[in-house]
Amino acid sequence: MQISRKLKINEAKQYVAAKLNIDVKDITNEDVMRSIREKLGIGIITSVAGSPKGIRAKMKIAQLLEIPINSVTLFKSQV
Repeated sequence: MQISRKLKINEAKQYVAAKLNIDVKDITNEDVMRSIREKLGIGIITSVAGSPKGIRAKMKIAQLLEIPINSVTLFKSQV
């Protein structure tokens, strides 16, 4: 968010927190973020069978945060 939207760190955190419908302080909470990531299908640190991984998780993140991700754009252009 700092690069793609040119936001300062606190503004970037607020933007992401708003998109995830959580408080800014919860972004650094492992337990909260794991359940959010599982619920939204945006990938988790330790893989769980059947959960989104790799490009699939990146595509969901790009869609959720409304940002372009180069690898997602390239993948879509090749499919």
